[in-house]
This record gives sequence, C-alpha cells and structure tokens, in this order.
Amino acid sequence: MSRPIDLELEELRERSLWRVIREMASAQAPGVVMDQRKMINFSSNDYLGLATEPLLIEAAKVALDEYGVGSGSSRLICGTLSPHLRLEEQLAEFKRTEAALAFSSGYAAAVGMLGALGQKGDVMILDKLAHASLIDGARLSGAKLRIFPHNDMEKLESHLGWANRHFPEGRVVVITESVFSMDGDVARLGELVRLKERYGAILVVDEAHGVGVLGAGGRGLAEALGLGEWIDVQMGTLSKALGGTGGYVCGSRRLIELLINRSRSLIYSTAPSPASVAVGRAAVAWMLSPAGEERRENLWENLRYFRRKMPKLFGEDGVLHGAILPLILGAEEVALEAAQTLFQEGFLVPAIRFPSVPRWAARLRVTVSARHTFEQIDGLCAELEGWTGGN
Repeated sequence: MSRPIDLELEELRERSLWRVIREMASAQAPGVVMDQRKMINFSSNDYLGLATEPLLIEAAKVALDEYGVGSGSSRLICGTLSPHLRLEEQLAEFKRTEAALAFSSGYAAAVGMLGALGQKGDVMILDKLAHASLIDGARLSGAKLRIFPHNDMEKLESHLGWANRHFPEGRVVVITESVFSMDGDVARLGELVRLKERYGAILVVDEAHGVGVLGAGGRGLAEALGLGEWIDVQMGTLSKALGGTGGYVCGSRRLIELLINRSRSLIYSTAPSPASVAVGRAAVAWMLSPAGEERRENLWENLRYFRRKMPKLFGEDGVLHGAILPLILGAEEVALEAAQTLFQEGFLVPAIRFPSVPRWAARLRVTVSARHTFEQIDGLCAELEGWTGGN
C-alpha cells in the first residue's frame, strides 16, 4: 500500500517544514499588503525596484497593443515573435557574448540548458550550494554528477582529475552561481576559470543574483572581475533585479544553436508572452542608463547603511557581496518563530529551511532594495537585534 499523503503532510508539520502560499494584495514594493496588513517587505528579489517602474509598465502596454497577450506556440513552431529576437540581441550585447536565448523562467533556462549540454557519458560538477534548478537540470541530463563543498577549489580539482581519467571522451561541465541565493556570498570565479582551463571543462555561471547588482552596467560578477570572456555559459533571470519574468542563457553562437535543437524546456514550452519580453528589453536598456547607475548606487548606499546598523551579520571582514543578507539561526522551528515574530511587528522576512538550505542551517533571509528607506532599515534592525545573540 502506498504511503498516505496525509502522513507525509503531518511529517512536514512536525519537522517545522510546513509551507503555505500567502496572498499579497499589492504590487511588489518595499511596502506591501499581506493578510490585510501593511508590511515592510524585506523578502523580494526586486533589488532595484523595477517591478513597478513606469518605463517597464509602459513597455508592457505597448507590446500588448501590438502583439496581444500570448505567443501562440513554442519557439520552433510559430511562437518566436520579433520581440523575442530583439531581446536576445540585447542580452548578448549586455553580457558581451556572441548570442543569447530567452526562456519562460530561470528554472526553464537552467533545466533546458544543462539538459542539452549533458548526457550519459558526460560529467557535471556542481558547487554544493548551487540552486535547485541547476541541480535538477544536471540530474535530468543523464550525466554523472559530482558535488564539491562550497567554494572548495581543492575538491573541485580532484573531481576534474577524476572526470578526465574516467570519462576521457565525455563533456565535463562545472556549475556555480555567481552570488549564492541563500548565503549571499560569491563564487571564486578566478580560480574556477583557472581550473576549467587547465582541465578543458565548460564553466556555467548562474548570474541570477549578480546581474543588476554587480559590475559595470549591472552586468554581474563576471563583468566586475573582468572574467566574462572566460566563462562559457552565463545564465540568469529577468525576474530579480530586472523586475519582470523570464530567464536567459548567453554564450557562443554554437552553444545557442545546440540549445535551440536540444533544450526540451524551449522546444516543448509556449514562448514567453510579448509583454514579459518587452519588459525584459526595457529593463536591459534601463540598466545601462544613468538612471540605472543611480539606482544601483542607491542600493549600495542602503547595503552600506545596513552594515553599519547590523555589523554582526557581516562577520569580521565586513565584506558586502550583494543584496542577500542571511541570519543563520539553526533549527527550523527557531527560524519560523523569528519570521512570525517579525511578521507580527510588520516586517516580511522569510524563514528559509530545508531543503532550500542544509538541515540545522535554517535562517532569516533579508534582501535589501534600492527603494528601502533608512527608516525602514532602522526598524528591521531594531527587531533583528534580539535574534543575533549567537551570530
């Protein structure tokens, strides 16, 4: 007899891993309405406040008038509209690559890209803290998987040597995030590039949380470190700092041609809507404008202010990597209690628990926006003080 669903649900409740969907009755912004209450939102990935940017809203309206609400089909049947191609041209120019390909989401981009790159006889090597979409894509590819401890270059090199010995004819792919979505720290990209060159591997970097925050024009960590030309695959989303929805992969023209022919999440999905693509186009252009530069500086002013108010969250070196600031509390029930207490005080800060993070590494995940005020940051920091005793 199969295990009852009710039993599984009860186990989740007992382990403080129960999750619910909560309705937000307002637009994404530093101030939101949830459960009929006004809340200050420190949970969104809308780092630059573009989800409500008038320029992007107007771009969506224009696209709706010209192209309608849907794309009609998958990209390879009749779903590729002119805005899709113009977005891809912009993304390739933005990331300084030969070509780009747009997907309906960052998850679809990760799963589709890795599923096309890998198959049986290949090897995929992932940082242990890589996003779930990257892990799922690697698993679905059929390639042999190896995991290295977070940012452990010695173990990565050991895996690369093993892959070269045991799969000499296979494709070897190293996969990392640039800014890690739950810990907020960054990949050791310089060393990753050195190792992938030494062992003839392909390097995939997910810039989901780096784009818009780091590098000239907000191009990401690879740009900030001057390593973009050495990274084979740069992927990311249009749904975080860029304010909209969708995902993308940037790289060589041959890579994009391979994805067009083998990426199942592209081939078997209806193309992104014209409105979402238009928003992506407007966001990329805005990112390179003086307004974009000013907004990024606003974000970093807020991050530096947060660091002055809450130095305990930044360790002894006090380094700021990006807009994700975790407060690790350990037990799932403690993180839940902290999040619920903050909610009662009017602050929306999520409790992140297993399997999003390792067991006994549950945390509050604070994200800062360019549009938060110092007063809002002061209020949150006052509430967080009671939860930082051991940190």
